[in-house]
Amino acid sequence: MSDLILHHYPSSPFSEKVRLILGAKKLAWKSVHIPMVMPKPDVLALTGGYRRTPFLQVGADIYCDTALICDVLEHRQPLPSLYPAAEKGLARIVAQWADSTLFWAAMAHNLQPKGAASMFEGMPPEALKAFAADRGAMSQGMTRLRPADATAAYKSYLRRIAHMLDQNPFLLGDAPCVADFAVYHPLWFTRERTPVMADIFHATPVVLEWMDRMAALGHGQSERLSSTDAIALARASTPAALHDEYFQDEHGIALGSHVSITAESFGPEPTEGELISATRTQFTLRRTDERAGTVHVHFPRVGFVLRAVK
Repeated sequence: MSDLILHHYPSSPFSEKVRLILGAKKLAWKSVHIPMVMPKPDVLALTGGYRRTPFLQVGADIYCDTALICDVLEHRQPLPSLYPAAEKGLARIVAQWADSTLFWAAMAHNLQPKGAASMFEGMPPEALKAFAADRGAMSQGMTRLRPADATAAYKSYLRRIAHMLDQNPFLLGDAPCVADFAVYHPLWFTRERTPVMADIFHATPVVLEWMDRMAALGHGQSERLSSTDAIALARASTPAALHDEYFQDEHGIALGSHVSITAESFGPEPTEGELISATRTQFTLRRTDERAGTVHVHFPRVGFVLRAVK
């Protein structure tokens, strides 16, 4: 069975979501640190355009977006499950809300002037300018909350999270599920990366207690791997056989077509390739890179846009 290779960087909140899931499932994994900002030539060699953090590599298969990565890890190690049998739909819906609405409210609160000054303290001016330009390019067309509105919303969301913890140690019961990991990572960023903004938690101590329980899950067993070695491993591997799943055509685009897949928001860079699978939950593109060889790049349907390339 091929190694799990997570391409990430330590301060990435969505990476923390996946690192904790790896810990909860007690999975061993290889750790490839990638740059925070463009250029990312080693990332693009594998993904073909997608450059959000993190992504997961398994041999010559590349999995984009943490919602899909969660499914891959669940398949690799079904227990403990991310999706409680009685509340699978609810767990996924809460996770989707946390990865979008909660995340952007938290980040707008975190990166107010005081938080940004703390986070970027000691960073050279040219590096700060590069980071701002990079994130500006990734968020073109997005509507951002104003700081005061973000803080008010964040406080309300923390109270609602606290209500979910009134009777249970985790959000939906006695064990953490995908909802816990998705809700945790934006709050982790506030607490760990912009601690000067963490007084927002004072009104909800039960949330801090839950965060301590989540942090105790750890990150599993990891071993560093260079991006060069990861690319070489992809080149030496053959993509896994696709399951014979029903082709769900919502776009009038046939398998074998040259297509692009782009995130609906944040990170507009497209990945192009041959559409070789379109199931009810995901798309798969086949593409060839001069360094990585032939790879399959997988995306979830939810949150991504498929287009034919003429």
